Amino acid sequence: MASNKRMKGVSATLPVYTFNFAVPLTGKKANDSDHTHKWTVGLRGFHGDLSFCIKKVVFRLHDTYPNPVRTIEEPPFELQETGWGEFEVLVKVHFHPAANEKAAQLYHHIRLHPYQDDPSGGPWPKDKPVTCFLYDELVFNEPTESFYQILQENNVISSSGLPLRKPTGKDYSVPPFSVQMEQEELDRLDKAQREVNQQIIALRQRKAMLEQEKTTA
Repeated sequence: MASNKRMKGVSATLPVYTFNFAVPLTGKKANDSDHTHKWTVGLRGFHGDLSFCIKKVVFRLHDTYPNPVRTIEEPPFELQETGWGEFEVLVKVHFHPAANEKAAQLYHHIRLHPYQDDPSGGPWPKDKPVTCFLYDELVFNEPTESFYQILQENNVISSSGLPLRKPTGKDYSVPPFSVQMEQEELDRLDKAQREVNQQIIALRQRKAMLEQEKTTA
């Protein structure tokens, strides 16, 4: 039977992402206040329902909202609101007592406007939600044996949960993260590092040539 003993030298990582979807307000409700958009903000994971380890999620909105601290105690861990401005939301993740872990703090910037054309090359469609996804990881250093077992039972230890390929559908609610995307980013970083190293070598060679010219002048 698993215990509350800490597992020395062991760490476990749970990939998650915060998100928001936003659409312009239309009709009568849009005229009732200065709010221009309806939006949803939330926390999700790649292993399905996160309630196996998360007890509740507390969202702290901008202080101009009535009751800016909103608590969601069951999945889906998300809330809907309306507003006119973009701001940063504090997302505080509380774990079940069995985890014996302190609450984790994440941040998400509410995005209401696309600031770009549609990926198809045309203007952003008026009826298409604006989306913002932010990848993050909940890292458990030296988890208890009982919590580690819970993570194992939900495939957190054996798999990152990330899909292998980038999404190709038009479902706006699907995050862009994947193993393929991660590898492409690593390849870009590796290429950039090689180019920087080549430039450093070229500059050193140039410096050595100039110094040699000075000594022979």
